[in-house]
Amino acid sequence: MKFSVGYQLRQDNSLITAIRDNSDRIGEVYFAWQGVPNGRNSRNLTSNLNKFECWQLQEKQLNEITQLGIPLNLLLNAACYGKNSQSRQFFNNLGDTVEYLSEKFSLTSITTTSPLIAKFFKQNFEDIHVRASVNMEIGTTVGMDYLAEYFDSFYLKRDLNRNFTAIKKIRQWCDKNNKKLYGLANSGCLNYCSSHIFHDNLVAHEDEISQMDNAYEFEGQCRIYLKSEEKRKHWLHITNFIRPEDIGLYEGLFDGIKLATRVNRNPRRVIDAYAKAKFSGNLPELLEPDHSALFYPYVVENKKIPDDFAIVTGNCNKDCGNCGYCEKVLQNSLVSLEN
Repeated sequence: MKFSVGYQLRQDNSLITAIRDNSDRIGEVYFAWQGVPNGRNSRNLTSNLNKFECWQLQEKQLNEITQLGIPLNLLLNAACYGKNSQSRQFFNNLGDTVEYLSEKFSLTSITTTSPLIAKFFKQNFEDIHVRASVNMEIGTTVGMDYLAEYFDSFYLKRDLNRNFTAIKKIRQWCDKNNKKLYGLANSGCLNYCSSHIFHDNLVAHEDEISQMDNAYEFEGQCRIYLKSEEKRKHWLHITNFIRPEDIGLYEGLFDGIKLATRVNRNPRRVIDAYAKAKFSGNLPELLEPDHSALFYPYVVENKKIPDDFAIVTGNCNKDCGNCGYCEKVLQNSLVSLEN
């Protein structure tokens, strides 16, 4: 199983070094291009650089990845492109961007939330593999069939990560229809989040929003919800991440697994943990978003979670209201920093 690793613009070379050191386990690196809306906030680790210097640095680092022989995947996964969503100029610009990137780097695929963007690339770039973003939340074979004409592969709805029966059925459909299936390992999002679409739309328009006199800030419903100690007890069963130790259970089910590292404070830690299939430390710190601060003064020690956790939760009947297994596991894994 190889990983798809998220690129983030950093002035130090730590991410590139981590990619180089684990290149045998990395199948691709996905990235957003400067100035193109995408599905993540622009966490600025290069605040002392102007936009042209940021472009130069990104090109330098993408070239280093290309030299390692690792393919690149371009993210066109914003939840909204506003007035440009259907404009001719918008698609002309996308075409020019992909031509430029393909000539300079090892760009082989795109990931998008837009059926129109997918259609555009299927009609005009036969060598570009087109993947449906995890932000589309596709979790059924019917949903995949609707868009099968435009997509070569699909990210599975993250909420199904711990449902092996569902994954196997979808895998069978993908094999039958010559499609590839990918998963996201380390999402910190809550299952079936009712604010997810709203939040993704805010992110897509973050540049415009930042220029407004805003009455409210939205920090994410997951963060708001987990501030409550009573709600936080349910954290394990209302999340969907796959622990590094459990990646092997997904061999043959996914064609590759995405690691969210584009805004993680320590992407090297994430890459190393999943490449080595083991991690000792505070589990939320591997995830995006990272809610570790909400557990303070406790950490969720990954090594205290039972070895069979993924097997139990991946094959259970999801009767969470009457079970209590995940709550007990979380309680037993908490370690107080005050001690």
